[in-house]
Amino acid sequence: MHSLQFTAEPSSTDTVERDSTVGDVPGLSSPAAGTDRAPLMFDVIIAGCGPTGAMLAAELRLHDVRVLVLEKETEPVSFVRIVGLHIRSIELMAMRGLLERILQHGRQRPAGGFFAAIPKPPPEGLDSAYAYLLGIPQPVIEHLLEEHAIELGAQVRRGCAVVGFAQDDEGVTVELADGEQLRSRYLVGCDGGRSTVRKLLGVGFPGEPSRTETLMGEMEVGVPQEEIAAKVTEIRETHQRFWLRPAGVGVYSVVVPAAGVSDRAEPPTLEDFKQQLRTIAGTDFGVHSPRWLSRFGDATRLAERYRIGRVLLAGDAAHIHPPTGGQGLNLGVQDAFNLGWKLAAQIRGWAPETLLDTYQAERHPVAEDVLDNTRAQMELSSTEPGPQAVRRLLTELMDFDEVNRYLIEKITAIGIRYDFGEGPDLLGRRLRDIDVKQGHLYGLLHRGRGLLLDRTERLTVGGWSDRVDYLADPTAVLDVPGVLLRPDGHVAWIGDDQQDLDDHLSRWFGKPAN
Repeated sequence: MHSLQFTAEPSSTDTVERDSTVGDVPGLSSPAAGTDRAPLMFDVIIAGCGPTGAMLAAELRLHDVRVLVLEKETEPVSFVRIVGLHIRSIELMAMRGLLERILQHGRQRPAGGFFAAIPKPPPEGLDSAYAYLLGIPQPVIEHLLEEHAIELGAQVRRGCAVVGFAQDDEGVTVELADGEQLRSRYLVGCDGGRSTVRKLLGVGFPGEPSRTETLMGEMEVGVPQEEIAAKVTEIRETHQRFWLRPAGVGVYSVVVPAAGVSDRAEPPTLEDFKQQLRTIAGTDFGVHSPRWLSRFGDATRLAERYRIGRVLLAGDAAHIHPPTGGQGLNLGVQDAFNLGWKLAAQIRGWAPETLLDTYQAERHPVAEDVLDNTRAQMELSSTEPGPQAVRRLLTELMDFDEVNRYLIEKITAIGIRYDFGEGPDLLGRRLRDIDVKQGHLYGLLHRGRGLLLDRTERLTVGGWSDRVDYLADPTAVLDVPGVLLRPDGHVAWIGDDQQDLDDHLSRWFGKPAN
């Protein structure tokens, strides 16, 4: 049995005998035959400790849910790939008090030029206090999110691969590669595009296989920066899947098509990069001393379902797509933010009957949209005359502020509006971090609870005060009398009528405590 690398005792008020929501369900996998049902040890087991799994663990721990994260790798990723946090993900970090810690390790860039790498400046006045891209090394963001989850009391075990599970009306029995069996109320697969949990669950993963391979890596170069910049500008007029960008002192991020080099099943070599650079640019720029080398394809797939019974999927386990636009990590972290409070509510016993179903209802369409926009961006990267003509036309259209703004809001996920029914445009959208009398709005969301912001000073959260915080602030910069925010910052209600508010509190936060 693997020992716990990180352990924190759950709250003394924790209990594992709460919900009883699932009867016989399809898609069951069986552990070793003849095994008696073990006692419940955890509320949630998460397979995978990448950004999605770590974020989900932290969100659950905000509600005193017993969480165990199982990671099959014995050590965190070591290669220093730079990833980007888009505006919405940066907002989520601010909502949980993580942003200052993360900013120390990242580099801010303008929030523009994301869609198909068409070089347009960001539109003015984006509706966010955090209107920038934050570039940060992948190992760093993964470490910070895991550290956050552990500080909140999540348990993380490395070197533990899930190989089987079976669910019943009380929980899930999870089997590890060494034969150990664990019991939890729920299992969430955050274990990547080749998700074992998804495969064992029998969830379809339709889409398109990879057709185009691309090499990506970071390495040192042997020619002056000016020479590189001039050559890259020339080539990118026709080859969009080609770039050399500074990634540190003397180090460049290199992206180049992989056509004609080595077997895709084998890791790429420095010689592969040199060969492709010479083929396209006529020079290999003297690249040497690689930090890391990888390849990626444009496979695009979306899980048919995000939940069967007590087993759920999030992040790359639920969707994969090309990295164009830099949306993958962000999409997974946002999945976790949407799911965490809902699953916690189910376990704590106050969730409305259909609350957990809204996870798929809200996030599946978002993933569909991301898959479509990455498909479009990949088409625009083609060197064929047709896609190049469309690219030139779109480049002209993006000179219109409305077009540029629409695409930036799509890529950065601040344009998302969940369907909460008819109402003002703000309903279902996230609310920006406005100033309030206690400082900043997002500073009031650190505990992962709902929030009623009342400009009338006449409303109340009543019997929901154990789940929803209250702030009376007639000076808040809002053009509506009151808003009810979910723990993920989305606006669940707008108005000034107490009875209408109570109805919406019941819809999202269950029955009042008294």
